Amino acid sequence: MVFKKILQGLTKKTPITYEMAKELAQNGDTKVRLELAGCDDIKPELLYYLAEDKDPAVRRAIAANISTPRMADLLLVADEDHEVRVGMAEKIALLAPGLNADEQDSIRKMTYEALEILARDQMTRVRQILAETLKDVADAPPEVIRQLARDVELVVSGPILEFSPVLSVDDLLEIIANEPISGALGAVSRRHDLGEAVSTAIAASDDQEAITSLLANKSAQIREETLNNLIDRAVDCEAWHEPLAHRPKLPVGAAGRLARFVAGNLLDILTARKDLDEQTANEVRTIVNRRLDEEQSEEADEESADIETISPSKMKTVRELNQEGGLTPDRLNEALQKGERDFAAAALVVMSDLEEKAVMHAISMRSAKAIVAIAWKASLEPWLVEQLQLRMCKIPKEDVLTTPAGENYPLSEEDMNWQINFLKDLAK
Repeated sequence: MVFKKILQGLTKKTPITYEMAKELAQNGDTKVRLELAGCDDIKPELLYYLAEDKDPAVRRAIAANISTPRMADLLLVADEDHEVRVGMAEKIALLAPGLNADEQDSIRKMTYEALEILARDQMTRVRQILAETLKDVADAPPEVIRQLARDVELVVSGPILEFSPVLSVDDLLEIIANEPISGALGAVSRRHDLGEAVSTAIAASDDQEAITSLLANKSAQIREETLNNLIDRAVDCEAWHEPLAHRPKLPVGAAGRLARFVAGNLLDILTARKDLDEQTANEVRTIVNRRLDEEQSEEADEESADIETISPSKMKTVRELNQEGGLTPDRLNEALQKGERDFAAAALVVMSDLEEKAVMHAISMRSAKAIVAIAWKASLEPWLVEQLQLRMCKIPKEDVLTTPAGENYPLSEEDMNWQINFLKDLAK
């Protein structure tokens, strides 16, 4: 009964004497010792005593207690209970900034030692907590960061390799040279403002996924020579095509080389680039036009397979995609390039908010003006308007309505409104 009253006093944060606390620390009731272990106003030696408690729940409470003396922390970082060590990792990682191996202050030195022990812990979760906490800390201990960066588990090394400002160029080059674990190069390739030396080392590897991430990293600095080499290799690696087409700056002639082999949906991206000189832009357009002519010639030999209606299941799929925010111009263009005309037709219905009958009538008539009007109603970009005419309606290239310079659409708003009203009347 006496201990119960004292325990109630602890819960209410009523101060207790040293003698009372000492007696509570030796109490046979785990609940009593657990309450005491969570107190931050008792003598350090009692917290140290409880750090060796037989019950892991008590030791976990001591591990989480910010008032626990560092000597007790050193005991707990090697505790047999992994949850105790997890708690230590969460606490010690927050004390890491500014520490180094040469600390003279005994408390700081012990904190550093605890951190080193946790960085080598056999439990992945313990090391993962350290990595996630320290990944963007500029003054985290370098030796600990290097240890975590070389970890055999990607959940540990990945965050450090991708984000840590502590790692130097030499550190990164050494890690790359020593054949790191799968996924490590990918993490490095996503670093912000990645320098040329590291980019070159990644590009020289056989890690296609890492190189894809490198090319997609618009802040990464990549030498022209390296980019040219990757473009040569990209012929056999489709995953590189899109990030190459989107690179902020391409070497001279690179756009023309890419235009010869990238997928049709990427040709529009290349022709729309604003950084191409006139000669290169003309070369790209020539290649694109030739490829389109070849494609149309192939299509002319195939059965037209015109679509007359859209299946309810396809319409349902497209409406659900729209609700999820996935029905974008890029998704519509992807369907056009793949020949998924039923998907594209359903997308036009949903994006334009017109009756299915009206949209299908425009497609069956192969009316360039009607398709331009529907695209305008759907707020689609000019380059996609041309693709709809070519790939959705199979309109010959010479009959495609193109957008004049300085205009948004090939027709006036008045003409497009007339087309929309005409289609609505037909759908009644």
